[in-house]
Amino acid sequence: MIKSLIKSTSLALALLFAITTQQAQADTYKMDTQGAHAFIQFKISHLGFSYLLGTFNNFSGSFDVDENNPAAAKVSVEIDTSSVDSNHAKRDKHLRSADFLEVDKFPKATFVSTAVKVTGDGTADVTGDFTLRGITKPLTLKVKHISGGKDPWGGLRRGFEGTTKFALADFGITKNLGPASKEVEIYITIEGIKQ
Repeated sequence: MIKSLIKSTSLALALLFAITTQQAQADTYKMDTQGAHAFIQFKISHLGFSYLLGTFNNFSGSFDVDENNPAAAKVSVEIDTSSVDSNHAKRDKHLRSADFLEVDKFPKATFVSTAVKVTGDGTADVTGDFTLRGITKPLTLKVKHISGGKDPWGGLRRGFEGTTKFALADFGITKNLGPASKEVEIYITIEGIKQ
């Protein structure tokens, strides 16, 4: 009876330790937008002659990383669509209109990861639900881990970059910009501070 009780208690403690250890291994990082060490940029062809580049100045997000289980990583981002900036005020006003982002009706775009597939040493495909203009579709980011470690202020940081592309029409943007401008490329570089 005593042996059985000791065995049960030991098993329970071992399970509790394993669960606690597993939970402790997943670190949460807040994207360093305040220090301007995170960027979401876009690139789209202009009539097939050149490329229009722009960025979203205001966004927030976080990511969870478990070094022992990279496939368990999670990412969440919220973008203020009215913060679109292509370095041209008149064009930005048009991008905020119903022809494109329709920011009055859809002030936020979001990405919430649903799966992570490790593709190599420090690389992964991060698939998630991307919502733009009220339409949600799966989107996959090709992600590369840049580095992680201590910063000069005593904190811990970790950085990633990622790329993806999608068809404008998939998210209700049907403005005809010509055959070379049906897709937009997205480039993201993120530096996170461990919480």
